[in-house]
Amino acid sequence: MLHKLISERFFSKSDTDDALLQQRRDFLKYGAVGIVSMSVPLLSASPAEAARSKGAWKVAFRNEHTGESFSGVYRVGDKYLPDAFERINYVLRDFRTDEVFPMDPHILDIITILHKKMRAKEPFHILSGYRSPKTNAMLKRNTSGVASNSFHMYGQALDIRLPGKSTRSLRNTAQNLKAGGVGYYPRSNFVHVDTGKPRSWTS
Repeated sequence: MLHKLISERFFSKSDTDDALLQQRRDFLKYGAVGIVSMSVPLLSASPAEAARSKGAWKVAFRNEHTGESFSGVYRVGDKYLPDAFERINYVLRDFRTDEVFPMDPHILDIITILHKKMRAKEPFHILSGYRSPKTNAMLKRNTSGVASNSFHMYGQALDIRLPGKSTRSLRNTAQNLKAGGVGYYPRSNFVHVDTGKPRSWTS
């Protein structure tokens, strides 16, 4: 199972807050290029898959709030591409504060795998990528279901929709990956995915 391949990178519940704070400090210290270069891939391609794709991992998404998009290769084999992440981080920035923050490359792996398993043709629609502490605090005051120490604040979460596919089906597929957290928000019609410990909830 996928979670067995990556279980060593997940935190225990008691360690989550301290580990996330340290990871945020690392992001700020090393910057986007450093974090990308230090990252270990979430999942390596099989030899057959690598031969077919020449090892290229592609992702496509559109920011619902800004209309900006990314479509292209962000990883080749087990190497993430810093140039691609410059654009990815910008498109997934906090649109309310315009703050750009390095996204966890593993969250891109998750949605890439999801896209393939869903046999989707359209790009993801992103409702929320990086979220600054200021924005997260505002949303927590005014919106239900917002965590005070959200994975969005560390570039480790995305709120997504997939045109032509139901959010229920997207939720089920994401849960089956066991690659991180999966939140289902049927009233708002989106699915939350993150790179934390495998768990699920409905709000």
